[in-house]
Amino acid sequence: MIIQPKIRGFICTTSHPDGCEANVREQVAYVKSKGEISDGPKRVLVLGSSTGYGLSSRIVPAFGCGASTIGVFFEKEGTDRKPGTAGWYNAVAFEKVANEQGLYAKSFNGDAFGHEMKKTVIDTIKEDLGQVDMVIYSLASPRRNDPDTGEAYRSVLKPIGHSYTNKNLNTDKAEIEEITIEAASEEEIDQTVKVMGGEDWKLWIDAMADAGVLADGFETVAYSYIGPELTWAIYTEGTIGGAKLHLEETAKAMNARFGDGTAVVSVNKALVTQASSAIPVVPLYISLLYKVMKEKGTHEGTIEQIQRLFADHLCAENGPTLDDKGRIRVDDWEMTEDVQAAVAEVWPRVTSENLMDVSDFGGYQKEFLKLFGFGVDGVDYAADTEAERPMPSA
Repeated sequence: MIIQPKIRGFICTTSHPDGCEANVREQVAYVKSKGEISDGPKRVLVLGSSTGYGLSSRIVPAFGCGASTIGVFFEKEGTDRKPGTAGWYNAVAFEKVANEQGLYAKSFNGDAFGHEMKKTVIDTIKEDLGQVDMVIYSLASPRRNDPDTGEAYRSVLKPIGHSYTNKNLNTDKAEIEEITIEAASEEEIDQTVKVMGGEDWKLWIDAMADAGVLADGFETVAYSYIGPELTWAIYTEGTIGGAKLHLEETAKAMNARFGDGTAVVSVNKALVTQASSAIPVVPLYISLLYKVMKEKGTHEGTIEQIQRLFADHLCAENGPTLDDKGRIRVDDWEMTEDVQAAVAEVWPRVTSENLMDVSDFGGYQKEFLKLFGFGVDGVDYAADTEAERPMPSA
């Protein structure tokens, strides 16, 4: 079939398997161009490994450290009638390239929050790898079912304590509009923490520790974001921020059990991902940020961020550099005073009319389409392609 992008709001309902493979190969080539990362992990589990930061977090240890990797995600396979999700095609491509280069790679598609998936993955580690050296937690989901009670929790993107009004970018229409978001209820706050906090991260680590599949001196990493003050109401001081605070407290609890330095939260840069595209205000901020950082030569995508995270922090001879709250900061280039001052100067005067001049919305759109395998150099989008792509390890 011939597959074209179909965009609805902050998602694209189609994806291109050849474009996704080209995107994966592009990331692999970047990692290999940076050379081998010394003292890297050799057996890695990545939870949420199919898109964005999670995908890059599987590519870097595999192709930068020569690691065997297991990936867990929840995606939809393609059929002879309908394309699958981009995450499915990314995972298929990852395994394909890993196999070409003689690397162990196995993927599991299903509910990562459930006990059954934990057992399946643990059994596979026992059989194939024995233990793992690193666990990367990069799950991003709008909902989570409690593995014991079956109760469904849903996350919301809302401020806490007061309503919030600010500029927002309607990405469908390329228009700036004002948006008002009502304050979250206590139940919504609690449910967001249940979905986006550290509870499931801890459940994975506890289950793996009890099963004896965590190597001595293992490391585990989860991802967060802080951003500038203009996004705090909807993020850092909003419901997601509450969940991320719980994530940090979870890391402290793990360190108390397993030893300092075992668990760490990495604060990453604002980038176009399937998750960030859904957050009000953030797409406009990203469009302005991209223009500033590209002009300064400091812009990074997910693969550049994660390569730097491993090379400069996780695998550094003296360990990671931490801030005063014990977090790794690979958002450091984003949060420099000159970058933030430049974004803050443009924010009050950006309009629908000058959007394309004062921002990099064009770059935002290109990166958004690339998430789904479109607009990738070297791919013939007018050609027929097979939407049904089986997982090599299946």
